Amino acid sequence: MILIEKPSEEKLLRLKVNSWPVWEKEISEFLWKYDETETCYIIEGEVVVTPVNGNPVEFGKGDLVVFSEGLKCKWKIIKAVRKHYKFG
Repeated sequence: MILIEKPSEEKLLRLKVNSWPVWEKEISEFLWKYDETETCYIIEGEVVVTPVNGNPVEFGKGDLVVFSEGLKCKWKIIKAVRKHYKFG
């Protein structure tokens, strides 16, 4: 499951998103499996993630995204990505 929201500044502060590590990736495509839940905040970029046997989900700058544990999917990075991320 993939959940996407446009968080308020208050929520970002409450989650301490700015203290999370940053991950960057150029335009590319790759397969991924989530061994644990990941929450990320997209700083820059545009992505389409397609779950196995599911419909494509698009998100980008300003989105808070949660990927559930066990999710298998294909990432397609349309515009280079920078994101804060947190596992667990």
